[in-house]
Amino acid sequence: MPNLRLADLTAEIEANVRRALAEDIGSGDITAQLIPAERLAKATIITRQAAVISGTAWVDTVFRQLDPRVAVHWQVADGERVSPDQVLFHLEGPARSLLSGERSALNFLQLLSGVATHAQSLADQVADTQVKLLDTRKTLPGLRLAQKYAVTCGGCHNHRIGLYDAFLIKENHIAACGGIAQAISAAHKIAPGKPVEIEVESLSELKEALAAGADIIMLDELSMDDMREAVRLNAGKARLEASGGINEATLRPIAETGVDYISIGAMTKDVKALDLSMRLSL
Repeated sequence: MPNLRLADLTAEIEANVRRALAEDIGSGDITAQLIPAERLAKATIITRQAAVISGTAWVDTVFRQLDPRVAVHWQVADGERVSPDQVLFHLEGPARSLLSGERSALNFLQLLSGVATHAQSLADQVADTQVKLLDTRKTLPGLRLAQKYAVTCGGCHNHRIGLYDAFLIKENHIAACGGIAQAISAAHKIAPGKPVEIEVESLSELKEALAAGADIIMLDELSMDDMREAVRLNAGKARLEASGGINEATLRPIAETGVDYISIGAMTKDVKALDLSMRLSL
């Protein structure tokens, strides 16, 4: 599937930010009211750790929606690697607005940069191979597109976005359809042109999927030996995706089997947010 582009996410970012501000500020920031409304301030945001940045557009949108008088001056861009204590951006504007928007803005930046950083660490491990690392649908509810965009900032790639843009036929679908061939045939009839991917759990099922004309075949928790044999049997007929229980210890050996893709749910599911700090000056 093609990777998400930031230009495609304008409406999504606006909606993400509206929800975040409503959730955090609600009827008004009562603590910010301690500060005189006319007081201006500056702020500097730094990272406390090495990272890959993602989420700048969400930060911009937070302050634009909250108070257009706030100026955001970026020192970095999405996809850029940064070092501990590096300045990411500066803010200028009403002190109340800087403080009211701080948490929502940093929440987006620390989460999405955490995703990008994790993705980049995985991509670096297999950078000299031909494999593409894919995300999954294991994302935070309401932030799927944001997280999938962050994956691309970290040098990895998007799998299908949801249940609507590609088939992924799994064990229960196969059982309900009456078999691998029946499921693939039905998929081609229902939505001609949509990619049809099917999960297999053995080499015999792989052969069935190849005979039925699958576009992509997901090798679910096959052994290394079976994956290598799957690549040999496939001989370029379909694209092969390794999935299931993949971690940093197994990633490189799996990439070296010759599969086309490796999908990793932990890329978006098991993410540690980036440690950020905002320093205000009046």
